[in-house]
Amino acid sequence: MAKNNTKTFLLVLGILIVLAAAGYFLFLKKAPAGNEAATEAAASGGAAAPAATEAGSEAAPVQVKAVIAKKGDLVMTLKSPGEAYTERKVVLRMEVGGTIRNLPAREGLRVRENDALVELDDVDYRLELERADATRLKNLSDLHLEKQYAVADEAVAPEILARVGQTEAAYNAALAGFQAGKTSAADLEKAQREYELALIDSGRKKDEIIATTKGLTGAEIEVKRARRNLEKTVLRAPFAGILTDLKVSPRERIEAGREVGTLVDLGRMKVKAKVLESEIGKMKPGRQVDLRFSAYPGKAFHGTVDSVGPIVDAVDKTCPVFISILDANEEIKPGMHAEVEIAAEIYTDRLLVPQDAILIRNGRKLVFIVDNGVAKWRYVDIGVENEHFAEILPGVDSTSGISEGDTVIVEGHFTLAHDAKVVVR
Repeated sequence: MAKNNTKTFLLVLGILIVLAAAGYFLFLKKAPAGNEAATEAAASGGAAAPAATEAGSEAAPVQVKAVIAKKGDLVMTLKSPGEAYTERKVVLRMEVGGTIRNLPAREGLRVRENDALVELDDVDYRLELERADATRLKNLSDLHLEKQYAVADEAVAPEILARVGQTEAAYNAALAGFQAGKTSAADLEKAQREYELALIDSGRKKDEIIATTKGLTGAEIEVKRARRNLEKTVLRAPFAGILTDLKVSPRERIEAGREVGTLVDLGRMKVKAKVLESEIGKMKPGRQVDLRFSAYPGKAFHGTVDSVGPIVDAVDKTCPVFISILDANEEIKPGMHAEVEIAAEIYTDRLLVPQDAILIRNGRKLVFIVDNGVAKWRYVDIGVENEHFAEILPGVDSTSGISEGDTVIVEGHFTLAHDAKVVVR
């Protein structure tokens, strides 16, 4: 019984094998030539590309982005935190006291130079000016009457005139020496005193002496002081800017020296950065600076190094670097935090490519160049580099290095093969 079952099983298995072989033969007979080539290529472990090429369906060129390799300056930058401040900021104070009659100033007001900010009641100051001027006129009248009845001047002795000439020459020489830094202030005062005494002896200062004795000179000084105090009843803007931190109110009685507010000029903003002591030698006035503020993400402002501080902080070993902002446009406010990037070292006339162009394969750096629509890789040696660009050193043979003017691929080259066809977009 078992023997019969075995024969039956073998017979069924043989029939199935014959049917499978016949089906496979029919499938191969009906398959296209391209599929047959692909099957053979797959069976041999090769690529199907040659068969496709023979069939006329050549692979499309790879789209890439590229730039031209050029010579230029490579800038090594130094990063530092900084803080914005305004070069012109002044606390405004009244120089005289009184009651505020008019208050044009208000918080955030943009003013021009010499605009009126605070006006005091000036009645008392006008009366004081009139009183001082009346005293001056009285003294002037007294002097005029005395001169009318004065005795005629006597002739001046020749020796006195000679002394005037000598002391005048000595005074002029002392003044020139003082201005040149060769004569002391004491010597200048002595020469001036001797010259004035000689003028008095000669009678040339007679009118001035009489005016002083009659009180006219003092009265004229009082008039000038009263006029000046009257002018001070109006507080004016010393420069164009924006008012802030206003501290007075209309009709308020204020004393001399009272703080009124603060005036800032946002058109002359600077940044104070801190640079480590070890980097100070790389800071030079005039170097270019990029500035970024958290208030304006993605936007870069530009400036230049204005000056380098002369003192290193003993605690944190940093030195201040002062930077002028070139394009603030009043967007930057005093106190804003800045990320500062200063041009520290500049390497001139270097063959440069973007960092995006450089790949590493088998432990070696290379770039792809485009040559007649075909990608060619070139092994390269890197010189100095920063975050954005790298210097390409001269190659040692035909398979390494690039030349100025080569088209270097910067995008679409990560999986690119040597001699692959490309199109630059």
